[in-house]
Amino acid sequence: MIWLTWRQFRPQAIVAAGALVVVAILLAASRASVGGAYTASGLSACHANCSTLVATFLLDLNPLDRFLWLGSILLMYLTPVAMGAFWGAPLIAREFEAGTHRLAWNQSVTRTRWTFVKLGLVGLASCATAGLLSLMWTWWAGPIDSAASFLHGQGHVNVAGANAAFGLTRLDPVMFAARGVAPVGYAAFAFALGVTAGVLLRRTLAAMAVTLVIFIAIQVLVPNLVRPHLLPPVQVTTPLTARNLTFAVNENLNVGHSTVQVSGPNFAQPGAWLISDVTVTSSGAAVVTPKACQFTLAELRNAGPGAELLGCRKVLGTMRLRQIVSYEPASRFWPLQWIETGLYLVLAAGLGLVCGWQVRRRRVP
Repeated sequence: MIWLTWRQFRPQAIVAAGALVVVAILLAASRASVGGAYTASGLSACHANCSTLVATFLLDLNPLDRFLWLGSILLMYLTPVAMGAFWGAPLIAREFEAGTHRLAWNQSVTRTRWTFVKLGLVGLASCATAGLLSLMWTWWAGPIDSAASFLHGQGHVNVAGANAAFGLTRLDPVMFAARGVAPVGYAAFAFALGVTAGVLLRRTLAAMAVTLVIFIAIQVLVPNLVRPHLLPPVQVTTPLTARNLTFAVNENLNVGHSTVQVSGPNFAQPGAWLISDVTVTSSGAAVVTPKACQFTLAELRNAGPGAELLGCRKVLGTMRLRQIVSYEPASRFWPLQWIETGLYLVLAAGLGLVCGWQVRRRRVP
């Protein structure tokens, strides 16, 4: 049974192995330039206030390195869903379409063994491929990720001229799925999802479409609704006074007057994932713009904002406002990686059991 499964899967395995070799050679050849730019920028000896050096390093990356960095994110997003659609969905659905399941299920090998050998062999290949890809990209992008760890909040470079996309920290939702061990869990789940869709629908194309839709939906929902709650976020409350609050006056042409947006000091936790940053009153209610901060557009344009804004700042300083920031510190990258990977592996195992149960109870026409 193992030999037969390998013979059926061999073309996909050869293509995957060839792709891994090509990526490994490309990354090995390019890693020296990335490491050299990191060392030349002085970041290896910097421990604080390194934003300017980060910008220098990112600007010194050559076009190939920039292409590889962006390509690494795209490839790590595409790999699991491709495995689910092209490895998982046809695995058993193809047997139903061709009618070969009738022959396979009338041999000495039980249906349960037939199902789980297929799931186990190809599923392990999926996890190994995704894991090796993630390992290579994580190693190659180490200097870039290290540079981004010096940045604050969500990790966007705010130095003029630097490309902000290269300042994403590892905890940023965009980067999280392309680093560490999480891609292994994604690959296992996507593959199991594809096989389950194939078993239930018994049509390869339909199973591929369902796999794509469900997996993409989950990849959008989990970072926004699930991941922020895997570990309780750290919450920091800062009282706002006339000295430390900041506000922006927005001209509202529709209503003919201005509105004031109040905020606190800039969030400053290197490498952290900023989940929320809100300004509330002492009772926890939303801030209502006081009368002293309401100006007509004519007042702002003719008299200038100086005196009016000074009075507004004083009034806001007496309102006992608070800034509430929730974030995940940089040190939680690996705990979150392992927790989320475990959840996806549990889901994959559950889907595998569903496949085994469905195959075992299905009648041969």
